[in-house]
Amino acid sequence: MKITLNIERLILDGLPVSGDQAPSVRAAVEAELARLIADGGLSREARSGGAVPALRGGNIQVDKAGPPAGLGKQIAGAVYSGIGNKK
Repeated sequence: MKITLNIERLILDGLPVSGDQAPSVRAAVEAELARLIADGGLSREARSGGAVPALRGGNIQVDKAGPPAGLGKQIAGAVYSGIGNKK
């Protein structure tokens, strides 16, 4: 099965991410989201396809001293909570 997921905009308003850290956060989000989808699948609603104008995800815990990749993994988990397979 081929899954194509396009996130047009991910707003990190108020988070401790500088411009030079954004690529690390983006790469971590992409890698972790791919892993979560491969391991757990998608919800029935997400599998049915179509555009979703907004998605309510889960919560994250921001550690201002933490690495950008850690923040990216948390963001991916929050996004996945909105699209993932509810077991």
